[in-house]
Amino acid sequence: MPSHPQTGSLRFRSKILPFTDAPIVMGILNVTPDSFSDGGQFTDVRTAVAHAHAMADAGAQIVDIGGESTRPGSDTVPVALELERVLPVIEALVRGGFGYDPLDVPLSIDTRKARVADEALRAGASMVNDITAGRDPAMADVLRAHDDVPVVIMHILGEPKTMQVEPRYDNVVREVGAFLDERARVLIEQGIARERIVVDPGIGFGKRFEDNLALLQNIGVLRQLGYPVMVGASRKSFIGKLLNGAPAEDRLSGSLAVAAHCYHAGVEMVRVHDVRETVQLFRVLDAIV
Repeated sequence: MPSHPQTGSLRFRSKILPFTDAPIVMGILNVTPDSFSDGGQFTDVRTAVAHAHAMADAGAQIVDIGGESTRPGSDTVPVALELERVLPVIEALVRGGFGYDPLDVPLSIDTRKARVADEALRAGASMVNDITAGRDPAMADVLRAHDDVPVVIMHILGEPKTMQVEPRYDNVVREVGAFLDERARVLIEQGIARERIVVDPGIGFGKRFEDNLALLQNIGVLRQLGYPVMVGASRKSFIGKLLNGAPAEDRLSGSLAVAAHCYHAGVEMVRVHDVRETVQLFRVLDAIV
């Protein structure tokens, strides 16, 4: 039988998403020219807004907007450029535009920069997804100022530029768990309520093929930390390796296999490119279980 997710819910400013047997589905909206899977597809504001609405219509419960690629080998982008990419999209989704009503699902800002998080939250986003787990010294200040939004903290080994240069662990599950536990404790000590925190093992972020598999195989160990867990494995390179070198756009079957594993392991959230297929998968699993 499947494991059960954490009891309770994830609270946003004006919306509550309860934890159920099926993980909450977060749809990925990269407004970047160079993301590993869909870079360049949604750099136009109108196209980005249309895709966000399409994901919501397909069942996405959160839309995660990112203006900086963090693929292996990528460089950081200036704050001003990241804001130039994400703010017009957030504003058009919150207020309505291009023939669409305001989007009725929470928006998450995918950023490691406190200033970008702050301005995105002011513009109407209601969640922060931080791949560096709050290591920007000002991020805790931003989260305290916006005390009605959840935050995802993720494990990453080093920086995106160098994270895949010979990553090594003695015990990846233990080390990732200890890191996430420590970063969550730091945020709590800085005044961030425990119930606002979601942890993410960072599949593909400074991990070898075998590390990604070990983390997924032992995702229940990370759930024992007592925080909701989010898994973002959609279209990642380890799936391509398992599928005989399939390119990112041909990794749907593997991505769905990981999503099904997360369902049965009680994972609370999944971050995906293929929203419609993932939602349909969970609907069928709900019926069977």
